[in-house]
Amino acid sequence: MPRSSRSPGDPGAPLEDVARNPRPRRIAQRGRNTSRMVEDTSSNMTWFTCFACSLRTQAQQVLFNTCRCKLLCQKLMEKTGILLLCAFGFWMFSIHLPSKMKVWQDDSINGPLQSLRLYQEKVRHHSGEIQDLRGSMNLLIAKLQEMEAMSDEQKVAQKIMKMIHGDYIEKPDFALKSTGASIDFEHTSATYNHEKAHSYWNWIQLWNYAQPPDVILEPNVTPGNCWAFEGNRGQVTIQLAQKVYLSNLTLQHIPKTISPSGSLDTAPKDFVIYGMEGSPKEEVFLGAFQFQPENIIQMFPLQNQPARAFGTVKVKISSNWGNPAFTCLYRVRVHGSVAPPGEQPHQNPYPERD
Repeated sequence: MPRSSRSPGDPGAPLEDVARNPRPRRIAQRGRNTSRMVEDTSSNMTWFTCFACSLRTQAQQVLFNTCRCKLLCQKLMEKTGILLLCAFGFWMFSIHLPSKMKVWQDDSINGPLQSLRLYQEKVRHHSGEIQDLRGSMNLLIAKLQEMEAMSDEQKVAQKIMKMIHGDYIEKPDFALKSTGASIDFEHTSATYNHEKAHSYWNWIQLWNYAQPPDVILEPNVTPGNCWAFEGNRGQVTIQLAQKVYLSNLTLQHIPKTISPSGSLDTAPKDFVIYGMEGSPKEEVFLGAFQFQPENIIQMFPLQNQPARAFGTVKVKISSNWGNPAFTCLYRVRVHGSVAPPGEQPHQNPYPERD
């Protein structure tokens, strides 16, 4: 009987053939095992894929929630920062605004008031100046009217007297005879004796017209009314009215225009000042100076440092401006203060006369 064309492993093969041939049985068994393994592997892969997808979904959800929380926190922080900044600004505004408003109110009120006060002060000041100017103008008009009524001779005489008595030293004179100053004749040079200063009758001297030394302590500075000593060297010692802290000494001479000789050669030139105090008299050097006769009144600062009070002043002249016969002194003034420098005197520097 011929063999069938079916393979031994076919299902439709006769059992006999299968039983006879064991190889097809093994192959079928392997096939079934392989199918089971593939099914198991497929099932495992499906479960793993599902698990991975689940993890990925959860991770995405967590990440989304985290980002959302971050955004929420960020917005919350921004809002909180804005609120804090607004609160701080409001606090600063509430602190500084009242003071600023007060200052502004004060400025707005006090500014016009202060300007008004300043304007009033200026008005008062200018009113006072106007009154002073009116007074000065009235005096000037009165003087002009007097000058218009005067004759030419009177005008010339008045001009000369103004030049003679021109005095611009506004300081107290402690060597003024009328306040008690005097000459210490013991320490003063002799008066110059000139024949023209004597009056005679039959060779008998009747009167001496020469001026004594104390003429220099009087304010009458007119030509010829001076004290003269012989030569160009001499001295005069002045006893002051009281002890004085000396500061300045003033010499005065007549101008050249009214000098009888037409020159100023009898005026003193170089001289030295001494302060004298104690018994015997102690001489303290106070300065060496030169008198310029072109300036009829000259004030010289004394070197009285440290400040010291003196009751006597010596003027020692060592030269004149060219006259070999005699030297003339017209007026000597001594300035200072009764109290030490820097202190206000509490009494009149001149003693009151009875």
